[in-house]
Amino acid sequence: MRTVDVLTQKLADTFAPQSLNVVDESHQHEGHAGARPGGQTHFRVYIVSEAFKGKTRIDRHRMINQALADDLAAGVHALAIHAQAPGEGSI
Repeated sequence: MRTVDVLTQKLADTFAPQSLNVVDESHQHEGHAGARPGGQTHFRVYIVSEAFKGKTRIDRHRMINQALADDLAAGVHALAIHAQAPGEGSI
């Protein structure tokens, strides 16, 4: 299973989001630190979930990093996070 699919499934299972998009941006980082042949190292997450309601931006990032801790330790080099609660605007 591709890393993007694993991340998507874990986030969906953990946060039951209204909206979720995980984008593999590894191709933009070829030759940079943390890049590997074949990619699957750099990702951007767009997520809207009730779980983030009343949480600070830092809390939201911590929640996502905790949910993906095993994957981050296993080779995901970079994770850009755009996390919102419903009604906070568009991402």
